[in-house]
Amino acid sequence: MSWRRGQTYSQDLRDRVLTAEGSARAVASRFGVSVSYVVKARQRLARTGASTPRPQKPPVMRLLVHLHDAIAAEIAARSETTIAELREWLLREHGVSASMATVWATLSRLGLTLKKSRSMQPSKRAPISPKRAGPGVNCSPV
Repeated sequence: MSWRRGQTYSQDLRDRVLTAEGSARAVASRFGVSVSYVVKARQRLARTGASTPRPQKPPVMRLLVHLHDAIAAEIAARSETTIAELREWLLREHGVSASMATVWATLSRLGLTLKKSRSMQPSKRAPISPKRAGPGVNCSPV
């Protein structure tokens, strides 16, 4: 029996697994399912009395899908903005409260990822080599 992500086992198989005697490991090998499936199915039956699978959750609608154009325009206008500033802008201008991870994932989806630049201050631990830093950048450790 082969399981595919997002699909439940048939009710017939569920009933046979739940009525089978023996340890979870023995039942799992007998029916070709995982041990965790047998344990979880038995727990659900004991807890709720239901032998049917839980309803599948629909895919979560992305919070900022309808704002992709506005976000891209804001980033184009203010390319040096931080994620925290972008979150504040979303709340102030659009009334949408989004987590750092949501904003980061949206920027990634739009192809607007954070890149390192030569204009950043050199690290105190590891100075940048003069070759890499380019002209006009002080490479001496602070």
